[in-house]
Amino acid sequence: MRRFTLTAGFILSSLVCALAQSLTSPINPDLLTKRWPARWIAPPSVSLKDYGIYHFRRTIDLPTKPEQFIVHLSADNRYQLFVNEQLVSLGPARGDVNHWHFETVDLAPHLKAGRNVLAAVVWNFGPHAPLAQMSYQTGFIMQGNSPTESLVNTDDKWKVYVDPAYSPIPWGPVVKFEKYWYFVVGPSDDLDADRYPWGWQTLTFDDSGWQKPKLLAQGKTDGVAGDVNWNLVPRRIPPLESRWQAFAAIRRTTGLPASSALLTGNGDVTLPASTTVSMLLDQGELTTAYPHLVISGGRAANIKISYSEALFDSTTNKKGNRNDINGRQLLGYYDRFRPDGGSRREFMPLWYRTFRYVQLDIETGTEPLILHRFDSRFTAYPFQQRATFTSSDTSLKAIWDVGWRTARLCANETYMDCPYYEQLQYIGDTRIQALISLYNSGDDRLMRNAIAQFNQSRIPEGITQSRYPSELVQITPTFSLAWILMIHDYWMHRSDDAFVRQFMPGIRNVLDWFETQIGESRMVRALPYYDFIDSHYPLRKMADEQGRDGMTVNTLFYVYALDHAVQLLDAFGRPNESRYYKQLADKLRQATYRHCYDPKRRLFSDTPGKTFFSQHANVMAVLTNTVPEADQRPLLERALRDTSLIPSETYFQFYNARALQKTGLGDQYLPSLQAWRNMIDQGLSTFSEWEVQPRSDCHAWSASPNYYLLSLVSGILPAAPGFRTVRIQPALGPLTRVECTMPHPRGDMRVMLKRTGQTGIDGSVTLPAGLTGTFLWNGRSIPLREGRNVIRQP
Repeated sequence: MRRFTLTAGFILSSLVCALAQSLTSPINPDLLTKRWPARWIAPPSVSLKDYGIYHFRRTIDLPTKPEQFIVHLSADNRYQLFVNEQLVSLGPARGDVNHWHFETVDLAPHLKAGRNVLAAVVWNFGPHAPLAQMSYQTGFIMQGNSPTESLVNTDDKWKVYVDPAYSPIPWGPVVKFEKYWYFVVGPSDDLDADRYPWGWQTLTFDDSGWQKPKLLAQGKTDGVAGDVNWNLVPRRIPPLESRWQAFAAIRRTTGLPASSALLTGNGDVTLPASTTVSMLLDQGELTTAYPHLVISGGRAANIKISYSEALFDSTTNKKGNRNDINGRQLLGYYDRFRPDGGSRREFMPLWYRTFRYVQLDIETGTEPLILHRFDSRFTAYPFQQRATFTSSDTSLKAIWDVGWRTARLCANETYMDCPYYEQLQYIGDTRIQALISLYNSGDDRLMRNAIAQFNQSRIPEGITQSRYPSELVQITPTFSLAWILMIHDYWMHRSDDAFVRQFMPGIRNVLDWFETQIGESRMVRALPYYDFIDSHYPLRKMADEQGRDGMTVNTLFYVYALDHAVQLLDAFGRPNESRYYKQLADKLRQATYRHCYDPKRRLFSDTPGKTFFSQHANVMAVLTNTVPEADQRPLLERALRDTSLIPSETYFQFYNARALQKTGLGDQYLPSLQAWRNMIDQGLSTFSEWEVQPRSDCHAWSASPNYYLLSLVSGILPAAPGFRTVRIQPALGPLTRVECTMPHPRGDMRVMLKRTGQTGIDGSVTLPAGLTGTFLWNGRSIPLREGRNVIRQP
C-alpha cells in the first residue's frame, strides 16, 4: 500500500484495519449509564448552526506504547480523526439527534512512547447540508474508555482553529442544472490552498495561535436521564470499505496531449503558465469514491473537478449510450481547488462523489502547474458477495454483475435510493435492497439498522416517514406498509425474535392509521401526503378523478401488509389482534372485488370508476388472494399480456415477479428481464431508476434480479420463520442448467441442476449442517437433509 502525504484531503489506507478493531472493543458499562466526564467542545465566537470547517488538536505524552487505548468519539455534522498523521476513524454513522452515533476506536496501534498528537477535522455544512444529514449544531466529543484513557477527554486542554480556506458550492434541494432533478447530497468544496493550515495533523505543527474551545454539555447516552441534544448510541454497522482505484482512461483532452502518467503516478504532467486545459477521464464504470489529486506549484491556478454518471448530448441534453463521448458533454456538480504554489499539495473533498466521468478544467496563472497523480478512494458499505450464479444463458452474468454493483453503490452508512442525486434511505427501495443483501452477502447489519431507523422516524400519527434519516419530513404512506413487509422479511430469514418483537407496537400503529383511511366504499381512499406506487404510475390523476371512492392498489397493499402482520401477531402471541386484522383484510378484499373487478375485461380496475387499469392493481389482487386461487394465474397472464394496461416500472416489477412465483408462472421471469438487458446494451454499468431516459443511472430497486435469480429461478426460499427450513422450487424458464451458491445463517447452500428431456431434472442440493428442507419439481417433492442431496426427477 503506497502512502501519501496528508494535506487538504485525507487518506484511508489504515482506516479499515483501525475501525475493524474498534468494533470489537468493549465499552465501559459506566459510560452507558452515567454522564461522560468528557464534554462536547466547539469553536468559540462563531455560529454553531452555520457552515464551517474546524480543526481540533491535542498533544499527549505517554511513558510507553500502550497495548490498548480505547476511546469513544462523535461529532456534528461529521469528523475525521488523525493520530500521529494517520487517519484512524471517520463518522459518525448517520442517525438523528435522539440516536446520535459514536464510534469506539482502539488508538494503540497508532500511538508511541513519548509525544503524540490527536487531530480531528470537524465540519458542519449548515444550511447546505445533505438532506440525509440531521444535525443539532457544531460539536466534537472524545471520551476515554477508562481512567487511563481519560487523558484525551475533550475539555479546555484541546485547541481549535476555524479554517477559512473552505467555501461551500451549494446545489440545494431545488437547484437544477440543465435536465437534472432533485439534488440533495450537500455542497461541493471550494478550497483556497493559500489559506489552508498545511501540516496541521503533524506533531511539529505550531498551534500556539489556536484558540481554546467552547465547552458544551457532557456526553450522554440514551441510558442516562437528562436533557442533551445529542443522545449518544453505539454505532451499529461495521467500517466502510476503503480502497484505492485508478481511472480506466483519459478519453478526451484539449490544451495538452493525453498522458497516462497522471493515472499511474509514473510520471508528471506539467502545464505551462497561462494555459487552459480540459481533460475528460473515464472510470470505466460508475463508482462512489473520494477523488484524489496531487499537484505542485501552480500558484493562482484554478482547478475545477466535475462529476457525472453519464455524458449528455450537446444539443438535446439527453443520455445515450454511456460509453459514447462524441458530441457529448459533462453536466454535473463540481469541486474547485485553488493551489498556493506549494509542493505535492493534495486535494480530496470532505464527502465522497459519485461518477463514471470526471472532467478536469484547469486555468494556470503566472507559474507552471505540475500534475503528479489523479485517482480516487472507493467507499461503500463492506458487503462481500458470497453468492454465485451461473447458468446456460451466459448473458445473465452481466445482469448479475451489474445488479450487484448497483446494490453496492446504493449502500453506505445507510441504504440509499441513489448515490448521485439523493443518498436517502427510502423504505420502498430498502425493502428490496435488504433482500438482495441477505441473498448475496448474508450480512444483515445494514438491514437491522434500517428497520430500526424507520421505526425511529414514525410521526405522532403512527406511520413512518418515507425516508430516514432526513432533515425534511416526507410521508409516503404505502412505504409504511413496506416497512411491515421488511420486518416480516427479516423474521422469515433470521432467528431473532427479540429484535422483531420491539417493532410490534409500531406495526399496529401503522395498521391502525390506515384503517382511518377507509372510506364509505370500504376501500382505502387516495392517501394524504405523498402518495406513491411506482415511478410513472398516474396516481395523482386517479386520485383527483375518482380516488375519494377508493384506490385498488392502496387498498390491496394495505391488505398485503395486514396478511403479513397477522403472521407476526400469531407468532408473538396476540391472537385477538390477529383475528381482528384478518377480518378487516377480508372485508377490504371483498369491497375491492365488488367495486373494481370488471367482468367484461376480467381485470381489476384501479378505481371504482373503471377508467384506469394497471398491472399494479392486478398483481396486488393476486398477491392478496382477492380472487380465488384457481383464477389467479389466468388473471395475471391477462394483466401482463394486455399492453393497454399501465405497465409496472422497474420498482414495481419486484412485485410482478412475486406474483409470477406465487401463481406457478415463474418460468416467465427470465423473459421479463428485457428492460435490464436494454440498460446493459446502453452501456450502463449499474441499473437505472427506470429504463428510458432515467434521472438516476444507479437505483438499487432495479437490482432485484440479484434476489430473484436465487429466490425464484433457483427457487431458494425460507420455508419457516428464521430460515429454519428451506424450500427449493426452481423456475428455470428457458435455462437448461443452473448453478448457484447462497449464504444461509448456518452456512452456504449450493444448488446444481440440469434439465433432462422435456420435464426431467438432475443435480444436487447441498445444505449446511442443521438445515433441512424440501425440493419441489413438477408437483413432486424430495426431502432434503443436511449435506449433499442427489436430485433426479424424470
